[in-house]
Amino acid sequence: MSKTIVLMENSESLSSAGQGSEDTPIGDARDRVSPVRPRRAFVAWEAFALWAFLLLAWQTASIFFINQETNPLLPAPTIVGKALLESLPELWKGTVSSFYILVPGYLLAVAAGTALGLLAGVLPGLGRAFFPFAKVVSPIPPTVYIPYAIAVLPTFRLSAAFVVFIGAFWPVFHNAAAGAHAIDAHYRDNARVLGFTRMETLARVVFPASLPHIFAGMGVGLGFSFILLTVAELFGANAGLGRFIQYYADFADYPKMVAGIVYTGAVTWFSMTLLDKLRHRALFWLR
Repeated sequence: MSKTIVLMENSESLSSAGQGSEDTPIGDARDRVSPVRPRRAFVAWEAFALWAFLLLAWQTASIFFINQETNPLLPAPTIVGKALLESLPELWKGTVSSFYILVPGYLLAVAAGTALGLLAGVLPGLGRAFFPFAKVVSPIPPTVYIPYAIAVLPTFRLSAAFVVFIGAFWPVFHNAAAGAHAIDAHYRDNARVLGFTRMETLARVVFPASLPHIFAGMGVGLGFSFILLTVAELFGANAGLGRFIQYYADFADYPKMVAGIVYTGAVTWFSMTLLDKLRHRALFWLR
């Protein structure tokens, strides 16, 4: 009987709240309760304005300040665009060759850096072993390994993938360890109360909570990977985006060289955008 009275009182209070007072219309009350969704900017006009300004400045400098016949080092955008269209088949083959090196090295670095970073952040003994080593080795520029890797490893593709791995590993490792350290201790205590093993805690608590840090390290590592890949291809590659730029620079074909630089920047931007889309989809709770 008492439960029935409580339910009736709750229903009356809800109905009275839904009707509102005589001075407040129902529509206005609903408008106040409903959350206001922020407007999404589908077009970043500021970015287009900046690129348009830079392109206009480039075109203006090539017409009024630089003589294309005596100083061909900075060709006009129209000349570069024509060279880019002519070189698209060759650039596409170079993109495929570069990604055969980039993707395995980068993915292996993400897997190893995430696993070791989380373990070093969770297990104190492993952290005491790895962090001093990382402070010594990670600041070394990976470019110094390129000549040694080319001389020691059997193929250029393997040596270049190794350099890409080194460049992407440390950002992912440091960010994964930082994400594991940033987790509140009571989450791990709750996992122990629920009977989780260490591996279950690592997979179901530590890893999801560290994903924002891991994706931050993946973004930095991907940028380093493209830089190191291009530098490695300047040394001894037979194909690739870096090889394309170096080849036409050696023959003083500056329109195609600049076209290769612009194309490499576009490929890098596209890859970073795909990674950002993946991060946005994976970290749905941060939207």
